Amino acid sequence: MKYYIIAGEASGDLHGSNLIKALKAKDSNADVRCWGGDLMQLAGGHLVKHYKEMAFMGFLEVLLNIRSIFKNIRFCENDIEDFNPDVVIFIDYSGFNLRIAKWAKAHHFKTNYYISPQIWASREGRISKIKSTIDAMYVILPFEKEFYEKKHAYQVHFVGHPLIDAISIRKKIDKITFRTEHNLNAGVPIIALLPGSRKQEVKNMLSIMLSVTASFPKYQFVIAGAPSLEKAFYTPFLGKSNIGFVDNKTYNLLEISHAALVTSGTATLETALFKVPQIVCYKANWISYQIAKRIITLDYISLVNLIMKKEVVKELIQNDLNTKNLTAELTKILDGPQRETLLEDYQILEEKLGGTGASKHAAALIVENA
Repeated sequence: MKYYIIAGEASGDLHGSNLIKALKAKDSNADVRCWGGDLMQLAGGHLVKHYKEMAFMGFLEVLLNIRSIFKNIRFCENDIEDFNPDVVIFIDYSGFNLRIAKWAKAHHFKTNYYISPQIWASREGRISKIKSTIDAMYVILPFEKEFYEKKHAYQVHFVGHPLIDAISIRKKIDKITFRTEHNLNAGVPIIALLPGSRKQEVKNMLSIMLSVTASFPKYQFVIAGAPSLEKAFYTPFLGKSNIGFVDNKTYNLLEISHAALVTSGTATLETALFKVPQIVCYKANWISYQIAKRIITLDYISLVNLIMKKEVVKELIQNDLNTKNLTAELTKILDGPQRETLLEDYQILEEKLGGTGASKHAAALIVENA
């Protein structure tokens, strides 16, 4: 069968690549055309558009790039029509994907959604669009099934979280060799800095994260470079002796880290699954933040806390994200009882996410329902 998959971010590229592998294992004749990234291409998808060309963050940036966005939408619709797939599969990236889903449904294409838009966080009214345009939804967070089925009478499939697979199947690294190859000091504990994957996001976050380095001279701070950004972009943030850099190897970095400062998003869950105590950081431009706080109705912004339904990791948001608060909260998780409690909660979190096999479960259902 023919599958058209649309992912618009680095995390979607990861999950999309594992889905492509699972589809090809389930369907030996699978022909996959996709929007995504290098990983999806390596998995056997024919890459049409790279997510680097679509990475617009925040309400203001979207507005400034609205012409490019509509151009991409028109191109995508024409490309789907030319390819004529048996099913169109959407991975998160709701602003773009829900527009395409409406068009695809109207043109009689089968529509499947893998990794739900976060309508439980904001703009819940989009449920009507999902009900009318999506033939099958595969969710990866345990509370999403209850949200859709009990609150909105819309049947979905909980397949487990694909991060469990992505982390469990990876090869362990030689920690000494990894430190040597990346000029990291042997024996000095690492605090990982995960400032996001988009330029605007990184600029907002990284200067604040690095402002605490002088308060922790016994640690080395290591920036996790995103695959969507060139190494030269990070150069202005480097130079001090206790600041390192690892390009496009975030999982390897987390494996050797003692703690982490993490921009809210999928990275908070990844950090938790690596059992690394963390502080969640978020700061947007003033306009985007003012809009966001009026439409987001959640008690927490991190997936860790949302899944656990309590504050497991500290969240420092907007004005609360400053050097003083960041220093104080980081100190609490470097050692002592708060660190131990956090690690215990991480274990419960992993159990809530279910076992391995999310990509296989989703692929089997997609093939069955196509």
